[in-house]
Amino acid sequence: MELPIESGIVEAPDTAMFLLMGAVGAVLALAFLALVISKILQVCKPNEILVISGRSNKLADGSSVGYKVLHGGRGVCIPLIETVERMDTRLIPVMVEVQNAYSKGGIPLTVHAIANVKITSNRGYVRNAIVRLLSMSQRQIATIAQQTLEGVLREVVAELTPEEVNEDRLKFAATLAKFAKDDFDKLGLELDVLKVQSVGDDQGYLKNLGRARIARMVRDAQNAENEANQAIAQAQATARERAESAQKQAEAAVITKKNELRAEMANLEATAKAIENEAEVAAETARAQAEQELMALRAEVEKLRLECDVFLPAEASRLAAEANARAHAAPVVESGKAAAEALRLVAEEWKDAGSDGRDLYVLQHLKEFVEAAVARVSRTEIGELSVVDGGDGASFTGAVSSFPLAVADVLAQTGRAIGVDMGRLMQNKAAGGQR
Repeated sequence: MELPIESGIVEAPDTAMFLLMGAVGAVLALAFLALVISKILQVCKPNEILVISGRSNKLADGSSVGYKVLHGGRGVCIPLIETVERMDTRLIPVMVEVQNAYSKGGIPLTVHAIANVKITSNRGYVRNAIVRLLSMSQRQIATIAQQTLEGVLREVVAELTPEEVNEDRLKFAATLAKFAKDDFDKLGLELDVLKVQSVGDDQGYLKNLGRARIARMVRDAQNAENEANQAIAQAQATARERAESAQKQAEAAVITKKNELRAEMANLEATAKAIENEAEVAAETARAQAEQELMALRAEVEKLRLECDVFLPAEASRLAAEANARAHAAPVVESGKAAAEALRLVAEEWKDAGSDGRDLYVLQHLKEFVEAAVARVSRTEIGELSVVDGGDGASFTGAVSSFPLAVADVLAQTGRAIGVDMGRLMQNKAAGGQR
């Protein structure tokens, strides 16, 4: 039992050592891989140019060179076979100073200028920079550019007069850049900015030239001032003369206008007086016409008042009476139409039912017929009735008994009107009641 325990205790350190060695090996492998990748993969910054040399590279024109140019982006470089060199394309300030540069006319000049140059990124001239400036520092490139610009500057100064160099410096700088372009293209450089700071000479030519020019300017200024003063004096005299003439003309015009105003005022007063007289006459005429029209209007108003007070109320009363009569007559007419229609329907029913139907109808409404006859007889009014009786009361009895007879007579007349024998019907009804 003790031997396995001891063997396990011995094996644990060996396993830890193997794991540690494996981790160290993995880290070293990753570091080596990163180093290899950094050597193989090359990244080009925007302000530089990479030149990868060691293998043949075919150009667009068909020729071959032993390097490859990379401007921006990234490229692959095979270690031990290819090498990488970087060219900085940032601006390089260059101070240019030329002394005793003889200008046109033999005047020595001293010119101070400042320029900013850089390695060109133009594909047509970058190979010139690679061939001539590769592995050079910016200071060395600045020296080459300075010497080139100084030589070009002497050439340009020799073709210009001191006045042209000093007065039009922009033209001078443009001419200098134009002359330097061919030399810079051969070197693979690019002139970005060129400014002429000062132009002078030890002979004092430009200073004397300035003095003479200043003197001419002072003379011209004095002449211009004299001419201006003379013109001002002449203008003032002319203005005074014109002012006096204008004042006299204005005074004459004022007098003329005053006379015209007086005449116009007299005409206006006469016209106003005439208009006033005409207005008074017209006012009197208008007043008379207005009074006549007022009387006519009063007559018309009286006529309208009478019409409103008498005629219109009478006409309204007549129309109201007619409307009232039509309103009262309308129910009677409609009632008559309804009664006629009812009688027509009853007649048709009686015609269809025959004599038995009429008899039955009369018997059913016999009470109404009797009541109607009694009411008709009751509406009879007797103003005075004188009864002469012989003492036995027969005459008074006969007069009193005339009421039932009148009722019977009304019933008989109603029966004849509708074609029914009322006496027979009443006898049959009485006989039926006794049975």
